[in-house]
Amino acid sequence: MKTKITALIALFLLSISATAQIDRSVQPKPGPAPAITLEVPGEFELKNGLKVLVVENHKLPRVSFSLVIDNQPAVEGNIAGVSGILGSMMGNGTTSISKDEFNEEIDFLGARLSFGSSNAYGSSLTKYSERILELMADAAMNPLLTEEEFQKEKEKAIEGLKSNAKSVDAVASRVGSALSYGKKHPYGEFVTEETLNNITLDNVRAHFLKNYNPNNAYLVVVGDVDFRTIEKQVKKYFKKWDKGIDVTKNIPEVYNNVNATEINFVDMPNAVQSNISVTSNVKLKMGDPDYHAVLIANKILGGGFGSYLNMNLREEHGYTYGARSSVGTDRYGASRFNASTAVRNAVTDSAVVESLKEIKRIKTEKVSAEDLKNAKAKYVGDFVLALERPQTIANYALNIKLNDLPKDFYKTYLTKINAVSIEDVQRVANTYFSDKNARVIVVGKGSEVVTNLEKTGIPIKYFDPFATEVSKPVFSKPVPAGVTAQTVLDAYLNAVGGKTTLENVTTLVQEMSASFQGQNMAMTLKQQSPNLIATDVSILGMGSVFKQAFNGETGYMAQMGNKQPMPAEAVEKAKAKKGLFEEINLLNDASKKLSVSGIEPVDGADAYVIVIEDKDGETSKNYYDVTSGLKIKSVSTTKGPSGKDVTQERTYGDYKEVNGIKFPHITSVPMGGQNVELKVSAIKVNEPLTAADFE
Repeated sequence: MKTKITALIALFLLSISATAQIDRSVQPKPGPAPAITLEVPGEFELKNGLKVLVVENHKLPRVSFSLVIDNQPAVEGNIAGVSGILGSMMGNGTTSISKDEFNEEIDFLGARLSFGSSNAYGSSLTKYSERILELMADAAMNPLLTEEEFQKEKEKAIEGLKSNAKSVDAVASRVGSALSYGKKHPYGEFVTEETLNNITLDNVRAHFLKNYNPNNAYLVVVGDVDFRTIEKQVKKYFKKWDKGIDVTKNIPEVYNNVNATEINFVDMPNAVQSNISVTSNVKLKMGDPDYHAVLIANKILGGGFGSYLNMNLREEHGYTYGARSSVGTDRYGASRFNASTAVRNAVTDSAVVESLKEIKRIKTEKVSAEDLKNAKAKYVGDFVLALERPQTIANYALNIKLNDLPKDFYKTYLTKINAVSIEDVQRVANTYFSDKNARVIVVGKGSEVVTNLEKTGIPIKYFDPFATEVSKPVFSKPVPAGVTAQTVLDAYLNAVGGKTTLENVTTLVQEMSASFQGQNMAMTLKQQSPNLIATDVSILGMGSVFKQAFNGETGYMAQMGNKQPMPAEAVEKAKAKKGLFEEINLLNDASKKLSVSGIEPVDGADAYVIVIEDKDGETSKNYYDVTSGLKIKSVSTTKGPSGKDVTQERTYGDYKEVNGIKFPHITSVPMGGQNVELKVSAIKVNEPLTAADFE
């Protein structure tokens, strides 16, 4: 032991001595790019055209299977969405195994098996791998495509569209693709409720027969396998997969870039921030001579935290949490340059100007040697790290085949990255990054951002959420004479049943449900006059996950069993409420300042906007339909735990009468990039509640 300790001390002293001799003021010179030795996967091909790549790796007793069907992109037209429905139906049983039996066996084996419209993926322990391969083959060749499952998936797809109808990100993505490529291009067309309703089960089956075949398919096998064994297994399970008819599809040309930079604006009155995308079409393939230089140029412009765009918009100006850019590659010559960010409404115009400034900067000013070195180092590091994963070898081999790349593409990758010069960066930036003929697609709240966008001097065209050009929207109309906050609130109270009827309500219980990220939630809301309230949220299979209660004097919040007292500020606000209906509280609370700011459109209907300002300076807005008087939207802004403003929006619809009072039965809340719909299943008015309900 003493000898070991002595040796360690000696080694430590030697390291100190060596360190002392290094001149830290001189930056070390980069060494040569590491030599890349890539394993060549084993290959074979079945008579039906299925090509198989095998990468053996025996470090862990696991195997993965990736099936890729290399179909040309195609326009689906009036049945757009048929491939998506097919993908959701695949992998849910076969003609010989029921859906339940299929899924139960996979779960029992601790395996994974998933399908898309042109791909599949499976993984398992080595000892179960042959069975997973067999199930994959069966599901690929003999999917269980029933009318019952078709209707379920079709309804899910329609619900997904409705859920994303008010998603700024979803609208921005759809409009950006449609305007760039054209609605009749495979990359530009989009799914609508109408096209989904056009789809029949026969359409799905026909799509499967035409497109899901081995003609241009690749099966990639990675893991603890023996080449000869896997060759026998693949032939055994996939040899009956009949070869289909090769179909050459006519891919239309993409739209040309605009002659001069313009703003394409989509008004989303519900938007609490703006989605900005500076985009232009490019033709770039992985095999092009410029490819590696474009990677480096994009990394410097917007490909990482220290990029031009991010350092400007996030670090210098604080407009956003992040700004990024990307340049796509496409073997069919249809891809885009895109610089994007999301910012608060107040700085939308400034973010547009600064984004264009940074794009111009990399085109007109040479990048620094430091920025170039850092960008190269990042790519070198990521590339070398990726090589440690066996899946990488397979992916690279597949990429070479799919993109018709030279066989030494990845062997020379680092050499070509390191060969990129400052001049190369500027040259490709001028070729592929556009600030003079770009579409600046902005999706946001027009009433708050358009006036300032007009001041940029960039021409503005207006589009609806489905990329159809429209006239400039009317964002706000003047309030007619005689309309006040009092008259609007009185109209609302009359519309829902009358002030007297509402004042006679002493208890209220609402039962609601919602679906979020595949989880089914249930919520019960109990209220008792004047201000008692209790909320209980549960998730199917998990039980109660959130509770909040206020008994008139004290309250608490409990999340996943973690119970905490309600903050003093929240207690005071809860005590201030005197009644179960907000509008009655507003009329009776002299501490709140109410005003009608204008008339704004909400989902196609004109609404009076009442601005509510409390004594602490916090503001909120309620929107009341001009025709019906009903409340159809509310927006509140409060200070979050970090001190930043947190905005919450709700829209209300499907009003139904219960005990002489109209209640909204659907409340939509933006959450996690999508809209979550709270659907009321039951409302109980003036049913007895006890103190225990609020403890």
